[in-house]
Amino acid sequence: MTPRILAVIPARGGSKGIPRKNLVPVAGHPLLHWTVAAALRSRYAASGHLTVAVSTEDAEIAAAARGFGARVIERPAELAEDTTPTEPVVRHAVESASAAGERPDAVLLLQATSPVRLPDTIDRAIAQFASTGVDSLVGVVPTPIYLWAPGPTPTDPPVAHYPWQARPRRQDLAPEQLRYRETGSLYLSRTALYAHPDPSADNRLGGTIGMFVMDEVEGTDIDTPLDLAVADALLTRLVAERRVAVPAEAEEPQ
Repeated sequence: MTPRILAVIPARGGSKGIPRKNLVPVAGHPLLHWTVAAALRSRYAASGHLTVAVSTEDAEIAAAARGFGARVIERPAELAEDTTPTEPVVRHAVESASAAGERPDAVLLLQATSPVRLPDTIDRAIAQFASTGVDSLVGVVPTPIYLWAPGPTPTDPPVAHYPWQARPRRQDLAPEQLRYRETGSLYLSRTALYAHPDPSADNRLGGTIGMFVMDEVEGTDIDTPLDLAVADALLTRLVAERRVAVPAEAEEPQ
Protein backbone atom coordinates (compact mmCIF):
# COMPACT_ATOMS: atom_id res chain seq x y z
CA MET A 1 0.00 0.00 0.00
CA THR A 2 1.29 3.45 -0.91
CA PRO A 3 1.96 5.53 2.21
CA ARG A 4 0.74 9.08 2.66
CA ILE A 5 3.84 11.19 2.23
CA LEU A 6 4.64 14.77 3.12
CA ALA A 7 7.40 16.23 0.94
CA VAL A 8 9.20 18.90 2.97
CA ILE A 9 11.39 21.39 1.12
CA PRO A 10 13.27 23.64 3.58
CA ALA A 11 13.88 27.11 2.12
CA ARG A 12 15.38 29.60 4.56
CA GLY A 13 15.62 33.24 3.58
CA GLY A 14 18.86 34.03 5.39
CA SER A 15 21.41 32.19 3.25
CA LYS A 16 24.89 33.63 3.82
CA GLY A 17 27.14 31.97 1.21
CA ILE A 18 24.83 32.92 -1.65
CA PRO A 19 22.39 35.65 -0.51
CA ARG A 20 18.74 34.82 -1.25
CA LYS A 21 19.97 31.52 -2.67
CA ASN A 22 16.57 29.86 -2.94
CA LEU A 23 15.34 32.55 -5.34
CA VAL A 24 18.52 32.94 -7.39
CA PRO A 25 17.92 32.07 -11.08
CA VAL A 26 19.39 28.75 -12.18
CA ALA A 27 18.98 27.83 -15.85
CA GLY A 28 16.35 30.55 -16.10
CA HIS A 29 14.23 29.64 -13.07
CA PRO A 30 14.47 30.27 -9.31
CA LEU A 31 16.50 27.55 -7.59
CA LEU A 32 13.57 26.55 -5.37
CA HIS A 33 11.26 26.09 -8.36
CA TRP A 34 13.24 23.14 -9.72
CA THR A 35 12.63 21.06 -6.59
CA VAL A 36 8.98 22.08 -6.17
CA ALA A 37 8.27 21.28 -9.83
CA ALA A 38 9.98 17.87 -9.64
CA ALA A 39 7.89 16.92 -6.61
CA LEU A 40 4.58 18.15 -8.04
CA ARG A 41 5.15 16.21 -11.25
CA SER A 42 5.35 12.94 -9.33
CA ARG A 43 2.50 10.55 -10.08
CA TYR A 44 2.08 10.24 -6.32
CA ALA A 45 1.31 13.96 -6.09
CA ALA A 46 -1.25 13.52 -8.85
CA SER A 47 -2.84 10.60 -6.99
CA GLY A 48 -3.02 12.51 -3.72
CA HIS A 49 -0.48 10.34 -1.88
CA LEU A 50 2.20 13.05 -1.89
CA THR A 51 1.72 16.55 -0.46
CA VAL A 52 4.41 19.07 -1.39
CA ALA A 53 5.20 21.77 1.16
CA VAL A 54 7.88 24.45 1.48
CA SER A 55 8.98 25.31 5.01
CA THR A 56 10.13 28.92 5.27
CA GLU A 57 10.21 31.94 7.54
CA ASP A 58 10.56 34.32 4.59
CA ALA A 59 7.53 36.11 3.10
CA GLU A 60 9.03 36.46 -0.38
CA ILE A 61 9.98 32.77 -0.53
CA ALA A 62 6.52 31.82 0.77
CA ALA A 63 4.83 33.85 -1.98
CA ALA A 64 7.08 32.30 -4.62
CA ALA A 65 6.44 28.77 -3.31
CA ARG A 66 2.68 29.30 -3.48
CA GLY A 67 3.07 30.59 -7.01
CA PHE A 68 4.97 27.42 -7.91
CA GLY A 69 2.05 25.35 -6.58
CA ALA A 70 3.42 24.20 -3.22
CA ARG A 71 1.83 24.50 0.17
CA VAL A 72 3.67 26.72 2.63
CA ILE A 73 4.50 25.85 6.22
CA GLU A 74 5.30 29.03 8.10
CA ARG A 75 8.44 28.33 10.04
CA PRO A 76 9.14 30.20 13.29
CA ALA A 77 12.22 32.43 13.27
CA GLU A 78 13.97 30.30 15.91
CA LEU A 79 13.97 27.41 13.40
CA ALA A 80 15.56 29.55 10.67
CA GLU A 81 18.88 30.47 12.23
CA ASP A 82 22.29 29.77 10.73
CA THR A 83 22.88 26.92 13.17
CA THR A 84 19.44 25.30 12.98
CA PRO A 85 19.65 21.60 11.99
CA THR A 86 17.24 20.23 9.39
CA GLU A 87 15.55 17.66 11.63
CA PRO A 88 13.71 20.17 13.87
CA VAL A 89 12.46 21.91 10.73
CA VAL A 90 11.00 18.64 9.44
CA ARG A 91 9.60 17.85 12.87
CA HIS A 92 7.80 21.22 12.87
CA ALA A 93 6.40 20.50 9.40
CA VAL A 94 5.07 17.12 10.54
CA GLU A 95 3.48 18.71 13.61
CA SER A 96 1.85 21.39 11.43
CA ALA A 97 0.42 18.76 9.08
CA SER A 98 -0.76 16.66 12.02
CA ALA A 99 -2.51 19.66 13.60
CA ALA A 100 -4.42 20.06 10.34
CA GLY A 101 -5.51 16.40 10.48
CA GLU A 102 -3.04 15.32 7.79
CA ARG A 103 -0.37 13.39 9.67
CA PRO A 104 1.74 11.59 7.06
CA ASP A 105 2.99 8.02 7.18
CA ALA A 106 6.36 9.10 5.81
CA VAL A 107 8.35 12.25 5.11
CA LEU A 108 10.22 12.97 1.87
CA LEU A 109 12.94 15.51 2.61
CA LEU A 110 14.00 17.32 -0.57
CA GLN A 111 16.82 19.85 -0.47
CA ALA A 112 16.37 22.77 -2.86
CA THR A 113 20.15 23.10 -3.02
CA SER A 114 20.20 19.85 -5.04
CA PRO A 115 18.08 20.98 -8.01
CA VAL A 116 18.96 18.24 -10.53
CA ARG A 117 16.44 15.40 -10.47
CA LEU A 118 15.46 13.27 -13.44
CA PRO A 119 11.73 12.89 -14.20
CA ASP A 120 11.33 9.44 -12.62
CA THR A 121 13.56 9.93 -9.58
CA ILE A 122 10.96 10.76 -6.94
CA ASP A 123 8.55 8.11 -8.20
CA ARG A 124 11.30 5.47 -8.12
CA ALA A 125 12.26 6.45 -4.59
CA ILE A 126 8.70 6.18 -3.29
CA ALA A 127 8.14 2.88 -5.09
CA GLN A 128 11.35 1.45 -3.62
CA PHE A 129 10.45 2.68 -0.14
CA ALA A 130 6.98 1.11 -0.33
CA SER A 131 8.11 -2.21 -1.82
CA THR A 132 11.14 -2.85 0.39
CA GLY A 133 9.58 -1.92 3.73
CA VAL A 134 12.65 -0.03 4.94
CA ASP A 135 12.34 2.62 7.64
CA SER A 136 14.41 5.19 5.81
CA LEU A 137 15.93 5.71 2.39
CA VAL A 138 19.00 7.79 1.55
CA GLY A 139 19.72 9.14 -1.93
CA VAL A 140 23.24 8.36 -3.18
CA VAL A 141 25.29 8.55 -6.36
CA PRO A 142 28.15 6.25 -7.43
CA THR A 143 31.58 7.64 -6.67
CA PRO A 144 35.08 6.46 -7.61
CA ILE A 145 36.60 4.01 -5.16
CA TYR A 146 40.03 5.61 -5.35
CA LEU A 147 39.89 7.09 -1.87
CA TRP A 148 42.66 7.65 0.65
CA ALA A 149 42.66 8.66 4.32
CA PRO A 150 45.42 9.95 6.59
CA GLY A 151 47.13 7.38 8.76
CA PRO A 152 46.20 6.95 12.44
CA THR A 153 49.01 9.35 13.46
CA PRO A 154 50.90 12.08 11.57
CA THR A 155 53.89 9.77 11.17
CA ASP A 156 51.88 6.86 9.73
CA PRO A 157 51.50 6.48 5.94
CA PRO A 158 48.13 7.21 4.34
CA VAL A 159 45.64 4.35 4.01
CA ALA A 160 44.08 3.41 0.67
CA HIS A 161 40.46 2.34 0.62
CA TYR A 162 40.95 0.27 -2.51
CA PRO A 163 43.53 -2.34 -3.63
CA TRP A 164 46.13 0.09 -4.98
CA GLN A 165 48.58 -2.77 -5.66
CA ALA A 166 46.18 -4.09 -8.33
CA ARG A 167 44.39 -0.91 -9.33
CA PRO A 168 41.07 -1.86 -11.01
CA ARG A 169 39.73 0.04 -13.98
CA ARG A 170 36.55 1.91 -13.11
CA GLN A 171 34.67 0.42 -16.07
CA ASP A 172 35.49 -3.09 -14.82
CA LEU A 173 33.99 -2.57 -11.34
CA ALA A 174 30.84 -4.50 -10.48
CA PRO A 175 28.06 -2.59 -8.66
CA GLU A 176 28.91 -4.28 -5.36
CA GLN A 177 32.50 -3.00 -5.66
CA LEU A 178 31.46 0.64 -6.04
CA ARG A 179 31.16 3.20 -3.28
CA TYR A 180 28.28 5.64 -3.02
CA ARG A 181 28.14 9.27 -1.90
CA GLU A 182 25.18 10.68 -0.02
CA THR A 183 23.81 13.47 -2.22
CA GLY A 184 21.81 15.45 0.34
CA SER A 185 19.12 15.64 -2.32
CA LEU A 186 16.58 13.10 -1.11
CA TYR A 187 15.69 11.30 2.12
CA LEU A 188 12.51 9.31 2.65
CA SER A 189 11.71 8.24 6.21
CA ARG A 190 8.89 6.92 8.31
CA THR A 191 7.33 9.77 10.26
CA ALA A 192 8.05 8.01 13.55
CA LEU A 193 11.76 8.76 13.11
CA TYR A 194 10.98 12.46 13.56
CA ALA A 195 8.74 11.81 16.58
CA HIS A 196 11.49 10.78 18.98
CA PRO A 197 10.63 11.78 22.58
CA ASP A 198 14.04 13.45 22.82
CA PRO A 199 14.19 16.08 20.02
CA SER A 200 17.99 16.10 20.22
CA ALA A 201 17.92 12.48 19.00
CA ASP A 202 15.97 13.32 15.83
CA ASN A 203 17.58 11.90 12.72
CA ARG A 204 16.30 11.67 9.16
CA LEU A 205 17.81 8.17 8.97
CA GLY A 206 17.19 5.27 11.29
CA GLY A 207 15.83 1.76 11.65
CA THR A 208 16.42 -0.31 8.54
CA ILE A 209 18.13 2.01 6.06
CA GLY A 210 17.89 1.52 2.32
CA MET A 211 20.14 3.02 -0.35
CA PHE A 212 18.45 4.75 -3.27
CA VAL A 213 20.87 5.02 -6.20
CA MET A 214 20.46 8.16 -8.29
CA ASP A 215 22.01 9.12 -11.62
CA GLU A 216 25.47 10.68 -11.40
CA VAL A 217 24.16 14.01 -12.74
CA GLU A 218 21.85 14.25 -9.71
CA GLY A 219 24.77 14.59 -7.30
CA THR A 220 25.00 18.39 -7.70
CA ASP A 221 24.84 20.30 -4.41
CA ILE A 222 24.96 24.10 -4.25
CA ASP A 223 26.99 25.70 -1.47
CA THR A 224 29.21 28.18 -3.34
CA PRO A 225 28.98 30.47 -6.39
CA LEU A 226 31.03 27.89 -8.33
CA ASP A 227 28.48 25.19 -7.46
CA LEU A 228 25.76 27.55 -8.68
CA ALA A 229 27.51 28.03 -12.03
CA VAL A 230 27.99 24.27 -12.43
CA ALA A 231 24.30 23.59 -11.68
CA ASP A 232 23.24 26.31 -14.11
CA ALA A 233 25.31 24.82 -16.92
CA LEU A 234 24.25 21.25 -16.14
CA LEU A 235 20.52 21.99 -15.98
CA THR A 236 20.72 24.05 -19.16
CA ARG A 237 22.30 21.08 -20.94
CA LEU A 238 19.88 18.52 -19.48
CA VAL A 239 16.90 20.66 -20.55
CA ALA A 240 18.34 20.97 -24.07
CA GLU A 241 18.78 17.18 -24.16
CA ARG A 242 15.19 16.79 -22.85
CA ARG A 243 16.35 14.75 -19.89
CA VAL A 244 14.86 17.29 -17.48
CA ALA A 245 11.65 19.29 -17.90
CA VAL A 246 11.56 23.05 -17.47
CA PRO A 247 9.44 24.15 -14.49
CA ALA A 248 6.07 25.46 -15.59
CA GLU A 249 5.19 29.09 -14.98
CA ALA A 250 2.56 27.97 -12.48
CA GLU A 251 2.41 24.38 -11.27
CA GLU A 252 -0.87 22.86 -10.15
CA PRO A 253 -1.52 24.24 -6.63
CA GLN A 254 -2.12 21.82 -3.76
